[in-house]
Amino acid sequence: MDDLIAKLKAALGPAGVLEGEEAAAKAQGGWSKLGVPRAVLRPASTEEVSKVLKLCHAAGEGVVPWGGKTGLVEGGEADGHLALSLERMNKIEEIDVAGGTATVQAGCVLQTVCEAVEAKGALFPLDLGARGSATIGGNISTNAGGNRVIRYGMARDLVLGLEAVLADGTVMTSMNHLIKNNAGYDLKQLFIGSEGTLGVVTRAVLRLRPKPMSQDTAFVAVEEFGQLSKFLRHMERALGGTLSAFEVMWEDFYKLVTTEPAKGKAPLAYGHPYYVLVESMGGDQEADSARFEAALMAALEAGEVSDAIIAKNQAERDQMWSLRDDVAQVARNWPIFTFDVSLKIADMESYIAEVREGLKAKWPAHTLMVFGHLGDGNLHVIPGTISDHSPESRKAVEAVVYGALRKRGGSVSAEHGIGLEKRPYLGWSRSPEEVALMRVLKQALDPKNILNPGKVLEPASPRVKAAE
Repeated sequence: MDDLIAKLKAALGPAGVLEGEEAAAKAQGGWSKLGVPRAVLRPASTEEVSKVLKLCHAAGEGVVPWGGKTGLVEGGEADGHLALSLERMNKIEEIDVAGGTATVQAGCVLQTVCEAVEAKGALFPLDLGARGSATIGGNISTNAGGNRVIRYGMARDLVLGLEAVLADGTVMTSMNHLIKNNAGYDLKQLFIGSEGTLGVVTRAVLRLRPKPMSQDTAFVAVEEFGQLSKFLRHMERALGGTLSAFEVMWEDFYKLVTTEPAKGKAPLAYGHPYYVLVESMGGDQEADSARFEAALMAALEAGEVSDAIIAKNQAERDQMWSLRDDVAQVARNWPIFTFDVSLKIADMESYIAEVREGLKAKWPAHTLMVFGHLGDGNLHVIPGTISDHSPESRKAVEAVVYGALRKRGGSVSAEHGIGLEKRPYLGWSRSPEEVALMRVLKQALDPKNILNPGKVLEPASPRVKAAE
């Protein structure tokens, strides 16, 4: 390893390799374990990433790519390995409003991209709570979702082209700027959502949309779960394609983020089982606001919602969104375990009821915070006040949460990936044939298993089965 480190220092220069306390300091932050890397490599260009991987491939040494380190499934765990941080590759190379694209380096922070694009009169729609630290490369590697998937899709739908470096240092450049390009295999899809296990994304061409000229936001109370889907479909129809967010909070979570020490204030009275943050973005503020208000009034008259309040200005809109984004409050219920699952809307009510019963049987004093992007089938499920945070407790909680999910055909990962944490359960959401093909791709692109080793796929034989 020392010989390899010396070669890496020669390739990257003094600022390119951090060791010891400096490396340990870089491994702080986020909600997921990062371990203590042997060194943190900080290339400043695609060419330097290529040099790093070529050297590590020759030495058979594992490399763990890092973005903003905001993942939740131990996908960036680099204990004893070399961590590859793209923080120095953070430039916005081009914003082409006429062409509807932005070309950026992978280490660029999501919020930085969004603000730069907005200043040019356009919109990059990807939006999530970690926008101020998550990077474009990390968003791409985990196929990030966030708050606007219902209208604009996942990260996969917002990437037109990308550049990635393969395990042996080969640079695969596919910086496509076209919306339509069916010339052979769409190779960028190999790297989107693969969590850095097939290649390291270094640059990307992002798809932009016109900047909305109107924004209407409301907080709504709903009495029965069945009314949530009716309200969702009603707003989709009534708003004619401008619905951009439909975020649901179960009452426990709503109370958590609106009581001290949280800074949020409750926009609606307590006592309702569900609260919805609904938002529309359009092209004519006066007309869109009238349509938004009319749609809400119709929902109230139809009994789909029981109370509602519309934000009158940007400050009130920000206050509403701050409640949804104040996820850190769940730590008040420590020990907690975080889950990010996806399932059919029709199955959600019975699913949460079964999870509650399963947790209550083992931990009578448990808490359960539930919220998420219900419009696209994604729920964040966070059991808390569990007896301890031991591996045994985690496994017992996972049995409850994933067991109820498996029988309903849901996914153990909606938008955060598999990493190490969910690896034993990959086979609960993917067929044996799908997992086998994943292994074929991994073997073809990374035969020495140096790229984010151990993540997503079990490193043992293909016969390894998912946890029973």
